[in-house]
Amino acid sequence: MKPLSYVEHHGDCRPQDNARGHARATRHGPAPVRPSGATGERPIVDERVCTVQRLGAMLVGLTLLAFGLGFTTGVPFLTTRGEPVLGLSSNGLLSALSVVVATVLIGAALRGPRVASTVMIVLGVLFLLSALGNLALLRTSFNLLAFQFSNVLFSVVVGLLFLLLGAYGRISGNLPADSPYAHPHPEPSEPPDLPTTPEEVAAEAAMREAEIAVVEHRATEDQRRRVQAMARVHSRPDRRRVWMGFNRAAGPLA
Repeated sequence: MKPLSYVEHHGDCRPQDNARGHARATRHGPAPVRPSGATGERPIVDERVCTVQRLGAMLVGLTLLAFGLGFTTGVPFLTTRGEPVLGLSSNGLLSALSVVVATVLIGAALRGPRVASTVMIVLGVLFLLSALGNLALLRTSFNLLAFQFSNVLFSVVVGLLFLLLGAYGRISGNLPADSPYAHPHPEPSEPPDLPTTPEEVAAEAAMREAEIAVVEHRATEDQRRRVQAMARVHSRPDRRRVWMGFNRAAGPLA
């Protein structure tokens, strides 16, 4: 069995397809976007979406890591009066949380753009909620993260940045066909209610003939009774089942 590549395993960007598409675009003009599953080949996707999400998560994670390393400089762990770290107020608890968040972001960026996007969206909401909550706790004894107003502004900016990067190319009412998050809905090759046996095929033909005869006022009494009985159900298999029930009741001569 052929081992899955990183791209096939994660279902995200597919550089090998884009390379082929770029080569075709160079020789013959813009490469057409193939619908997924139409020819058995993977669709061409826009790598910029994946690059923005992974690089964004990595850069913000490194920034938070640099801020969080302030707890190694002797900042008290629990104090409502923080020490300045990179222009912000921080104590040991806030620095430790920053390191944890930075580790999660960097790990998500290494894992893949889809994971990085999801993590950033979740963290964006949490950062905005943290800004609102800590704004209410400023200058109180419950300000356990030693927030100042600059920290609140920082949380708002980072939260919005997370939402922007996480939603980039993913959340839209009209995703382009080359987006890695565009998932066409496959259509079933055969509806599940089609007849599958010779008896059901014959019943379908007889049902159509009876319905036409009723409309044209030339149906027999048996056809009228069967059509009236079928009118009590709605799905195609149920209508077929009613018709075939008349056949069984009439015996082998029906």
